[in-house]
Amino acid sequence: MKNKQLLSLLGCSLAALPSMVVAQQKVDKRPNILFILSDDHARTAVSAYGGINAKLAPTPNIDAIGHNGAIMENMLCTNSISGPSRACLLTGKYSTTHGFYQNEGGIVFDNTQQQYQKILRENGYTTALFGKWHLFSDPAGFDYYKIHANPSQQGTYWDPVYSTNGKKKKEKGYATRLTTNYALEWLESQRDKDKPFCMMLHYKAPHRPWEPDSCYLDLFKDVEFPYPATFDDDYRTREKTIGESMATIENHLSRGDLKQIPPTGLSQKEKNKWLWWGGSGKNQYWTPDANLKGEDLKKWKFQTYLKNYLRVVRSVDDQVGRVVEYLKKNGLYENTIIVYMGDQGFFLGEHGLYDKRWMYEESLQMPCLISYPGHIPEGQRLKNLTLNVDIAPTLLNYAGVKIPSDMQGVSMKGLLEGDKSVEKNWRKSAYYQYFEYPKWHNVQPHYGVRTDRYKLIHFYYNIDQWEFYDMQADPNELTNQYDNPAYARLSENLKKRS
Repeated sequence: MKNKQLLSLLGCSLAALPSMVVAQQKVDKRPNILFILSDDHARTAVSAYGGINAKLAPTPNIDAIGHNGAIMENMLCTNSISGPSRACLLTGKYSTTHGFYQNEGGIVFDNTQQQYQKILRENGYTTALFGKWHLFSDPAGFDYYKIHANPSQQGTYWDPVYSTNGKKKKEKGYATRLTTNYALEWLESQRDKDKPFCMMLHYKAPHRPWEPDSCYLDLFKDVEFPYPATFDDDYRTREKTIGESMATIENHLSRGDLKQIPPTGLSQKEKNKWLWWGGSGKNQYWTPDANLKGEDLKKWKFQTYLKNYLRVVRSVDDQVGRVVEYLKKNGLYENTIIVYMGDQGFFLGEHGLYDKRWMYEESLQMPCLISYPGHIPEGQRLKNLTLNVDIAPTLLNYAGVKIPSDMQGVSMKGLLEGDKSVEKNWRKSAYYQYFEYPKWHNVQPHYGVRTDRYKLIHFYYNIDQWEFYDMQADPNELTNQYDNPAYARLSENLKKRS
């Protein structure tokens, strides 16, 4: 089986190799920027971060970005859901400032506002965007874009519809490879090579419904992945918050999520209902086999979910490798800043969950790896509290462009280059706020403050619930200490910061 998996891996990779040309002469010495963003990529599915799946499901191409520069150990999301986090990355501002604070409710991102690619373009960069946008307005500040253009702007894994500068067309193939193909075509023959480039490469993967490329359908077939330490969390002391989640492995994964085949003879409406059963609420029990139930059924769902998720991640890693290889073979790598990020964290069975949204660590922590040869020292693992709103000012700073005074993030350039004065004065706490309720997973709106050790969260709207965690004593956040008198003073101090 291992040999088959290796051949499968090579088949995907070899089929995707780009053509190479002689390096172009650089005209502008400012750095190029390659910003790669995946959707719902958990840190525990990036092997550079270690974790229980690192050896079984390595991500060598993504890891190499961090090994050749910096791995951010505390890159935190300020609102753990896709659209709002993407808007934070673009604007360098919190959700309450840029206005796109939730996906639901018909909100459209104001594309007239300040965004880092618009500023770079105004200052001599050529700019492009490929893949997932998911902000419902047309992209602005790009010389060229090709984005997923189905009604939700989520995109599909197979035969996706793309909008190319506003013109829509369905393309045949697997989205992760297609999006990379279009990005490489732009780098090769469509960009203005007299200018430095800023290219955003945004993958749909590994977002739900976790559909692998055909060459990876059997990857991990004979592997049993380990179960997280909190897989059977009983939510004691957190019954009203995480205990009310509708994103559990056990009760809220649908037949479609787990790749079940519907009965023949159903209408499309009936087929959709059958596939969605189990994923939309309570009292929708199902099992693929009458003899599979209880803990065994929960474990089967977990293994099926995780394997498809990691198969999808494998394709992302392949395509990251393609793009970096292109840069190297075309003389662009040494003068290119590469950033790889997920748009927020994601649960892979921790606390018995999938999805994101919560201020708990698995959802809060974003994978972030950054390289820039000769400028960012290799092999760093930075533990400073950094935020998604820091990305825009960092990239502007490296490009030699003045950072607008109303950006709420802070440039990480000094941290990345070892400036001790920047590190000394770096933020000591981070703020978080989530708004979307009740769709999709019944997560109450909440806000909170996190320091290097403590976390305070306030859940509101239908409840008034506080939670406090000492992450040194309780790294898995299993025991809410808000009512513990020993932490009362610390809780009050964090309340003042929120």
